[in-house]
Amino acid sequence: MVDNNPMKSICVYCGSSDKTGENYLNAAYELGAELAAQGIQLVYGAGSTGLMGTVANGALEKGGEVIGVIPEIFNTPTLAHNGLTHLEVLPDMHQRKARMAELSDAFIALPGGFGTMEELFEMLTWAQIGLHQKPIGILNFQNYFNPLLEMIAKAKHEGFIYTEHQALLTSAEDPRTLVEALMNQKPPPGLERWLTRDG
Repeated sequence: MVDNNPMKSICVYCGSSDKTGENYLNAAYELGAELAAQGIQLVYGAGSTGLMGTVANGALEKGGEVIGVIPEIFNTPTLAHNGLTHLEVLPDMHQRKARMAELSDAFIALPGGFGTMEELFEMLTWAQIGLHQKPIGILNFQNYFNPLLEMIAKAKHEGFIYTEHQALLTSAEDPRTLVEALMNQKPPPGLERWLTRDG
């Protein structure tokens, strides 16, 4: 375990679908295991299904700590993971997301659907307007996020976002590279331009 790591916790957003392939589940497990190996606490949505349950199992089975934050609507025997280090149950999705952000030093999105994309972009938007300066990354396993990265590049090209906004998002294809990149990531200069409109 790493004792001198300033990054103590990472929030992971990912899919909870039961229909994903074994390859995606393996990638999620590897990320959870990597966080445990680095001595980094996993914060996630407390689910037991899909990539959500698998990333938690990867961390737990390698001796890591996992905090799950779940809204009351999902706190059921079918959906909630019952083997976490700590479980927090909150009234609604808004409080859940705010609490997950509060507990975390960085954010990672694994492949996922609507919820994963929404959570990723909320963190990017908060960074864009200066509400936090925490690193944000995507595990671009098997190029899953390539269309998303292309859309972001198009948004920059068309002037909807600035160059520094594109730099807020770190991408890597394997868990170790991504975690190490986030540990070394610094906020891009010039973010204040979005508010001041100088330059």
